[in-house]
Amino acid sequence: MQEKEAACGLSCGGEAAPRQGKDAASQSRDSADSELMRHRERLFLPRILLVEDDLTLATLEAGVLTAHGFTVDIVNSGERAIAILHQSLPDLVVLDIELTGLIQGWEVLNALRAIAMIPVLLTTSSASAVRERIRSQGETRLTLDHLPKPYPMQTLLKRVKRMLMVATQ
Repeated sequence: MQEKEAACGLSCGGEAAPRQGKDAASQSRDSADSELMRHRERLFLPRILLVEDDLTLATLEAGVLTAHGFTVDIVNSGERAIAILHQSLPDLVVLDIELTGLIQGWEVLNALRAIAMIPVLLTTSSASAVRERIRSQGETRLTLDHLPKPYPMQTLLKRVKRMLMVATQ
């Protein structure tokens, strides 16, 4: 009877029995349980695709967003962003318009709009060109917004939260 209680722990409805050491099977179960919990958490946290070629800025932005309950995937090129968007759609995209490489942010936006109308927050240092392009594409700030660089991380966080709140209504 004691062996059964020790093997069951809390999952059988009783009090957890003290364990001396964990065998390989128990460690494997614990690892699988932890992985399942992380997977479940990812399912319920808003997922953001962060497309930024400046690794320092991307790491800073991802850290702030993650600390506030978002799941963040970082890509550093337009090519990689389009590939990810074809695999699965995030809840929001933070997109640097001035990417290095062959595919710029505008091409990423066009590829995304061919599949979905999820919110996109554009980041760039050339504010006037972005505003003009946003107006010409006929989108509202609910689905496409601009954040001129440099910006405080608190502003990024507020803008992301607002866009996600409006998108879920």
